[in-house]
Amino acid sequence: MNFDQATFELPRHLQALMQREQAGSTPATTGLPRRSFLKLGALSGFALGAFPLGTLAQDAAKPAGLKPTQQPSAFLHIAADGSTTITINRLDFGQGVQTSLPMILADELGADWSRVNSVHGSNDPAYVDPLFGMHITGGSGSIAHSYTQYRELGARARAMLVQAAAARWKVEPGSLRTQNGRVIGPAGQQLGYGELAEAAMALPVPTSVTLKDPKDFQLIGQPTGRLDAAAKSSGHQDYGIDVRLPGLLTAVVAHPPVFGARLQSVDDGAARAIKGVKAVLRIPADRGGEAVAVLADGYWAAKQGRDALKLAWDSSAVEKVDSARQLAQYRALATQPGPRRFDADVSGLDKAPHQISAEYVFPYLAHAPMEPLNCTVRVEAGKAELWVGTQMPGLDGLAAATVLGLPPQNVQVHVQMAGGGFGRRAIPSSDYVVEAAQVAKAALAAGISAPVRLLWSREDDIKGGYYRPMHLHTARIGFDGQGRIQAWDHVIVGQSILAGSPFEPMMVKNGIDGTAVEGMKEPYEIPMRLTVQHPKVNVPVLWWRSVGSTHTAFVMETLIDEIARTTRQDPVAYRMKLIGEQHPRHKAALQLAVDQSGYGKKKLAPGRAWGVAVHESFNSVVAYVVEASLKKGVPTLHKVTAGVHCNRVINPRSLEAQVQGGALMGLSMCLPGAAITLKDGQVEQSNFGDYAVPRITAMPQIAVHTVLSDDAPTGMGEPGLPPLAPAFANAVARLSGKPVRELPFKQG
Repeated sequence: MNFDQATFELPRHLQALMQREQAGSTPATTGLPRRSFLKLGALSGFALGAFPLGTLAQDAAKPAGLKPTQQPSAFLHIAADGSTTITINRLDFGQGVQTSLPMILADELGADWSRVNSVHGSNDPAYVDPLFGMHITGGSGSIAHSYTQYRELGARARAMLVQAAAARWKVEPGSLRTQNGRVIGPAGQQLGYGELAEAAMALPVPTSVTLKDPKDFQLIGQPTGRLDAAAKSSGHQDYGIDVRLPGLLTAVVAHPPVFGARLQSVDDGAARAIKGVKAVLRIPADRGGEAVAVLADGYWAAKQGRDALKLAWDSSAVEKVDSARQLAQYRALATQPGPRRFDADVSGLDKAPHQISAEYVFPYLAHAPMEPLNCTVRVEAGKAELWVGTQMPGLDGLAAATVLGLPPQNVQVHVQMAGGGFGRRAIPSSDYVVEAAQVAKAALAAGISAPVRLLWSREDDIKGGYYRPMHLHTARIGFDGQGRIQAWDHVIVGQSILAGSPFEPMMVKNGIDGTAVEGMKEPYEIPMRLTVQHPKVNVPVLWWRSVGSTHTAFVMETLIDEIARTTRQDPVAYRMKLIGEQHPRHKAALQLAVDQSGYGKKKLAPGRAWGVAVHESFNSVVAYVVEASLKKGVPTLHKVTAGVHCNRVINPRSLEAQVQGGALMGLSMCLPGAAITLKDGQVEQSNFGDYAVPRITAMPQIAVHTVLSDDAPTGMGEPGLPPLAPAFANAVARLSGKPVRELPFKQG
């Protein structure tokens, strides 16, 4: 997700919630200057989801000082034996921040890395994103936003350890140095961090510290094995789905077959008769619908109970989406006037010597993480605890508090390791967390006080909504024989993922969702008129790894390549010329990929062709040069060379893994069957048998190379995805002589 850094006011319903929760006392907004209140909502709109409401008012009256996000005690625990535990302020769901963030802190701390481990945080205020002021893992911001924060945390703790040693030895702190988890004195005397930790943490936290010179980094920039590698490779890693509590019951929910449908009748006799079933509960569902939860001793009994339910649904009040009809509606909408993102003069388009008229179609896409959605809720004595792999623990905790009728400060979220997510665990509606809370609430009302673990099946996950939106692009481009673009008239039709969410006030401008157009035109200085239409459709949509760049990169990079082919220009040279001097990072990444791939120098195997694409997302640039073949209409991707510019690299191994994973997910968009379709309002796909994901046999060779830079790091969780599909498509177009204008690829 990209976020404009503009201050905005909290949406009215969130302001009302703040005031309601403060009933009986001064509302959170009262007594705060307007400017101070706006700052609470700056950048995210979820500040109250991050902080207990009483804390907001109290903190506003405190003198300026260190924030919770700057306190080492919230992030660092050094045991007496010197073992060091670092808390991460993000969800690790495969991207490796459980190692990379501790590397940053440990480097400044001077810790013994062999004795460092890490744990997830919670919805405590200390663990908000220091830039956004909310709990979030998204927008490739974990390292980018917390790099300086974690360096300063390590430096503060190191200064306190040195101060404690100086006091013990009665020497000046400046005479001491640290190395590998020890403080070393002027006479060579040594004390381990474990021996000093208790005294050090009792000292005042320094407000300002001097950070290391990067030339002295010991961990940052070094290829480092992941702290969770042994647990994951041996099957010992626990995820949210593995939570076990005494007396735990498992819930499986029958969701409406059409989004927002309601129950007409429920016959649960057969379900209740199944051994292990404890209750059948009717609960509210997402998007105004209704659902039925079966609560049992374990998953299998709960699933059998759900399968035995006899339910009749009423979908008369909701739209029943049909994919074929939807595409026709989108095509009609593309011809209508709409709001403009860019408004260049395109009157000369019809007079251009060369013209391209193109239509692109992109389907809905499911996130399909390996670990389906789950959440465990325990409610006791007016408090609740949640165990969930969430990208937004503050928001999810607030949502659960609202359902359970509890003050937000009485809900604690224990963030769990998650088996993938790609955006699906960051839901403004908190759909599956709300569902778990609804089940727990209904169970309590039925006299059941046991903790409840909600589990979705793979089928629930594929059919459960919040997809990457379906999009239609149309483009008319006029250019001359040298490839100089004279006019580019472009239309995007697709649902807004932000409409109706708390992000809308800052990210929907002039009726245009900023995530839908990110990546359009850039990095090319071209005269573009861009019109955007956001129809309302009864299909829940959400960001999907790399968000709008999943489709905008494909359109831009395949059209640029088509212009190069039409004018008989080398696609790399043409891009370099069109990029100009304004985007040196694009040029550097592209040139690196070209040089390392052997593009234009080595001879390809018979039947293979080069494909090229470059794209920036989340402030990082990735260029791909690929080798592909086309046999009997079936495209195959053989080799990928990546050039990456993400400034300073923290852990080269994690970066390589992120690019490889992003490329593989980009490849998934190309595979036949990689589409969510609807008929009569119901999703037609249900599992990996009819929703395609890449198998190991589809994985190409991938070589990852990075541009050296000392600038502060940018994110890499998502940028590896967008340029893969267009690079592959460009190679296929060179082999077939036909442009690829649709994802997934059509064969034959």
